[in-house]
Amino acid sequence: MTTPFTLRPYQQEAVDATLKHFRKSNEAAVIVLPTGAGKSLVIAELARLARRKILVLTHVKELVEQNHAKYQSYGLRGGIFSAGLKRRESQHQVTFASVQSVSANLDQFQHEYSLIIIDECHRVSGEDTSQYQRIIEPLREKNPALKVLGLTATPYRLGMGWIYRYHYRGFVRGTDDEQAKPFRHCIYELPLSYMIRRGYLTRPELVDAAVAQYDFSALAQNSFGEYAEKEVNQLLGKHQRVTRAIIEQVVELAAKRQAVMIFAATVDHAQEITRYLPQSQTALITGATALKERDALIQRFKQRELKYLVNVSVLTTGFDAPHVDFIAILRPTQSVSLYQQIVGRGLRLDKGKTDCLVIDYAGNNVNLHHPEVGEKKPNPDSEPVQVFCPGCGFANIFWGKKDSQGQVIEHYGRRCQGLLGLDDDGDPLAADQPPVQCDYRFRFKACQHCGAENDIAARKCHQCQTAIIDPDDKLKDALKLKDAMVIRCSGISLNPNGSKLKLIYHGEDGEELTESFDFSKPAQRAVFNRLYGRRLAKGQTPVNFKDIEEVVRVQSLLTAPDFVVARKQKHYWQIQDRIFDYQGRYRKAF
Repeated sequence: MTTPFTLRPYQQEAVDATLKHFRKSNEAAVIVLPTGAGKSLVIAELARLARRKILVLTHVKELVEQNHAKYQSYGLRGGIFSAGLKRRESQHQVTFASVQSVSANLDQFQHEYSLIIIDECHRVSGEDTSQYQRIIEPLREKNPALKVLGLTATPYRLGMGWIYRYHYRGFVRGTDDEQAKPFRHCIYELPLSYMIRRGYLTRPELVDAAVAQYDFSALAQNSFGEYAEKEVNQLLGKHQRVTRAIIEQVVELAAKRQAVMIFAATVDHAQEITRYLPQSQTALITGATALKERDALIQRFKQRELKYLVNVSVLTTGFDAPHVDFIAILRPTQSVSLYQQIVGRGLRLDKGKTDCLVIDYAGNNVNLHHPEVGEKKPNPDSEPVQVFCPGCGFANIFWGKKDSQGQVIEHYGRRCQGLLGLDDDGDPLAADQPPVQCDYRFRFKACQHCGAENDIAARKCHQCQTAIIDPDDKLKDALKLKDAMVIRCSGISLNPNGSKLKLIYHGEDGEELTESFDFSKPAQRAVFNRLYGRRLAKGQTPVNFKDIEEVVRVQSLLTAPDFVVARKQKHYWQIQDRIFDYQGRYRKAF
């Protein structure tokens, strides 16, 4: 049949990637497309190609309606199951539904489905009791080969990090000790910068033109990284002049703009903001706004009868007004996903629109193109650096630091993120074998029993399954002993003497401990290489030193331990332990 739309090249690539993945695997997969990239067209094409029953889920009625409309435009009939749209149709081959409505009416979904598509799938948690999992599991019982595909612009969740484990370009997301991901594979991804460079989206103009900013840093966050409404209101109540000054600037800058969306922190805050705006041009929408009134206000805004739309957490997804060209963010959030969804409201193309002004008055400091996900920036000087794995050659991207010549002088990576056993297309060489992560570790904790390298947070050796002694326990026990010395090491220096190499450990308070390695003895040389050759340049360039001269030439690249523990002998201190890459509670000096 002739389709009403010609898919853009990347949309067709996303469809092809889905077909390719599910022909060989039943593992849940994710497609990542920026807001405005046309996810509904990808969904419609996949639904058109399907031969068995499929279910398309999302969390708001606007997206249910939008996805259904795209499918219907192919001349095909699909059902809608959504209380918000007052329709409960589950008999069609393709059903577009809200997750809330399906979860509450599972008895009406007793058929065998071949595919579940989840729009805005970053909302799926890994918990068995979530609404999405309560739908997926019963349908999987009816069809063990059930496929689950997610689509999102922001593939991460606050508190979880990335929502998938394996990326089709051959690397792993996250660390060994993270919780289980709701999706296994990312099978296609298009970066925001690609869409902007090729003119598919409007360029965001992020400016630091704030006359004033709120400081939310003193407020406590909950486990999801958000703030208590009462505490936010108390803080904002003390800074009404700040709010007035911000809105005065917004109005001034809006003079040359078509439409402004303002994201407020709380309902009280939104009401205050609204008082400072031109009443005839302003609408306020909160979770308490009646649906009929909300729809009417949104229509007036889209028809350009209103210029300012103030909202509290209700228009971040499923809202499409292409003429929006000014986003003012007055709410704090630790959620990268939410922040990007907010900015995405202003990035759709529209006639005469050249950019979208984005001003963050809440100091969220989110990088739209390279968001800090999973691992926060270790310090303000850190930047993304490329670190090649000495084991497999994969080019990892970690937080780190460079010198004036652009060379990496420090990085905070722990394990190589590369995947082994893949062909040039990113497929496993053996179809029945899952991808295997490279086991090279830049930072590691050696097992005291078998010597295997483990993650620095590991409690049990991955090789021999023996419990690994906690560094905190080592330090605590040593500090109790009268004949023990524990220093927090600020650096090491070398003193070569014939075949012997003396290492001097310098403590933060001026203490010193020493030990020697005799390079003429293979056993001592092997111990030195295990401790320091393996960790040279933070593990970037491991070396098996054969003589002392080699060590002296690269002494500036030797990695010093964080702590050194020694016991008093008759006339000297004997080194008992060296603790590297310490993460525990004794981070500061004793």
